[in-house]
Amino acid sequence: MSNATNPGGKPVKSIGDLLREFREHRDQMKVELAKCIVGQDDVIEQLFAAVFTRGHCLLEGVPGLAKTLMVSSLAKILDVNFKRIQFTPDLMPSDITGTNVLEEDAQGRREFRFVEGPIFTNILLADEINRTPPKTQAALLQAMQEREISVGRQTYALPDPFFTIATQNPIEQEGTYPLPEAQLDRFMFNIKVGYPSADEEEKILLSTTRGDRPEIAKVLSARAILNIQKLVTSVAVSPFIVKYVVALVRATRPGESDSPEVVKELLDYGAGPRAGQFLIQGGKAMAAMDGRFNVAIEDIRRVAVPVLRHRLSTNFQAQAEGMTTDKIILRLLKEIKEPAVPKYAGIDASATHPQGTGTTRSGQSSPPPIQ
Repeated sequence: MSNATNPGGKPVKSIGDLLREFREHRDQMKVELAKCIVGQDDVIEQLFAAVFTRGHCLLEGVPGLAKTLMVSSLAKILDVNFKRIQFTPDLMPSDITGTNVLEEDAQGRREFRFVEGPIFTNILLADEINRTPPKTQAALLQAMQEREISVGRQTYALPDPFFTIATQNPIEQEGTYPLPEAQLDRFMFNIKVGYPSADEEEKILLSTTRGDRPEIAKVLSARAILNIQKLVTSVAVSPFIVKYVVALVRATRPGESDSPEVVKELLDYGAGPRAGQFLIQGGKAMAAMDGRFNVAIEDIRRVAVPVLRHRLSTNFQAQAEGMTTDKIILRLLKEIKEPAVPKYAGIDASATHPQGTGTTRSGQSSPPPIQ
């Protein structure tokens, strides 16, 4: 434990202390969410990882699997503003972003005033996003990437933090508009929500038919989320992890000369550089939630499927053989070898964070405390 103090006289917490505190908050969030959500541990973990890395999520699952309830309950735990948009075929872009209205004051002067749409929130639930036309889906593109929107000649910043969590039903095709690749690529995770187990389904029926309404406690504020995001960003990533991520992402591209035969035979195109960015960010979140301050290969593997599954396009041969993108990714994870670590290699000072001082070895300030 360090004896260093900040200007206010309080001791500066080490990164190790902050990560342990963060893990306790994560565990408390899981306990609160378990009051209304039974099971779905992997889905919840991936949602947490996206929130703590400023990522967006696309939830896919058949109706009745508590996708909407999961997102609204998460917003209550985080004590942030929450808005839900039910996407329909007649929804217009201005219904999401807002619009300019003409107003007349007491002196008869007229001027335009911008009325904010539901996108001005911290957590936005885009329910059944594939039921609205592409022009309305595209209204989210700028918001998801730049966290701002342009209306007329003005650009408006969105609240911080801002997350988009969209849902869609994968089994219905009539009256739907598949998301374009440009928008799919902006989602950090494509999370599949599956059916509960028999034991979990029994618990669901018992808890939901009694008429009880569980009280969910608030765990984190918006300010605490921003501090946690800075903490997760400071988690160290070694050059060998980066090499592994690059090898994995490049292996999904059929045009590469050294890509596996299964990729050349079954994929039309692979993942771009944004997939590598999300793999590293997701790996950092997994490591931080485990209380560790360095990313391991296993952290990358844990997020590989939800990060990559919507960035690969299978061809007709793959569909005929029943090879989904998930199966191809799992096969790649077995085939791609870990990069060799040179024997007696020195430690990269810029990729490590010692515990005990208020700064990293590279001279950067340690992240702010979680509040």
